[in-house]
Amino acid sequence: MANYSWGAQDMSAPARRTLRKVPVSLGLLLEDVESGWVGEVISTEKAGGMRVMALEDRAGRSKSFRTGFGFLLEGEPVEITEPVPAAPINHGTARSASGSRLVENHRARTARASRIWVEGKHDAQLVEKVWGHDLRVEGIVVEPLHGVDDLAALIRDFAPGPQRKLGILVDHLIAGTKEAKIAAEAMRVPGAAGNVLIVGHPYVDVWQAVRPAVLGIKAWPVVPRGTDWKTGILQGLGWPHAEQLDIAQGWERILGQVRSYVDLEPSLLGRVEEVIDFLTAGDYQD
Repeated sequence: MANYSWGAQDMSAPARRTLRKVPVSLGLLLEDVESGWVGEVISTEKAGGMRVMALEDRAGRSKSFRTGFGFLLEGEPVEITEPVPAAPINHGTARSASGSRLVENHRARTARASRIWVEGKHDAQLVEKVWGHDLRVEGIVVEPLHGVDDLAALIRDFAPGPQRKLGILVDHLIAGTKEAKIAAEAMRVPGAAGNVLIVGHPYVDVWQAVRPAVLGIKAWPVVPRGTDWKTGILQGLGWPHAEQLDIAQGWERILGQVRSYVDLEPSLLGRVEEVIDFLTAGDYQD
């Protein structure tokens, strides 16, 4: 029989303070005030007319609690409420994850010669999850580069042209950075002008383009200098981080919380839309 802990849930809300209401969601990291149990929400369901959530600690043990008062989120007392209901689909104006009008029963267009290049697998997975419908309608393929150090040579080999364009999304593209210098050099490749668009977001990695609130945190952890960035992020979140498998599973947990464009930072949204518009301008034919 499931082990339900109800004691902390009988606490009354403080009379002089209105607690922030936080809808329960998978991945939320909470502390039960009474027992001191700290864990991530791994499931939630109705039981006997009450909302129950299971919290899994770092050792993989789980314990169930009733939602309500008696929890801390990032040290802040909060009230855990019902999950946000999924928006009903209006078939007259159905939308894709990117917010565009959903084209139903549409066969994917034959892929254009043009491409979107992103830095790595995680970038490609995030773009596919949010803009996948749009890209299939437009016949645009996303390819991971696994780094941009040889970007100029890669563009030269691709041989861009009016019907063979490139849109490239670069991490940490800020004036004065190594990435900015690489992008400037790449744009000097013959044929790049007018046929290649390099844009970027300010984050060290695309992970940070996911809004912190989606993970139930106020801000992404600060990684100490000299620490591997993804390892430091997972450590700061209190997630397993010792092995490469931990990094892969950490990203899966982050990506799993992304449902649509509203879960991403505007600084990424605008750049991806800009690239898609660049590649589809005039609806040219391959």
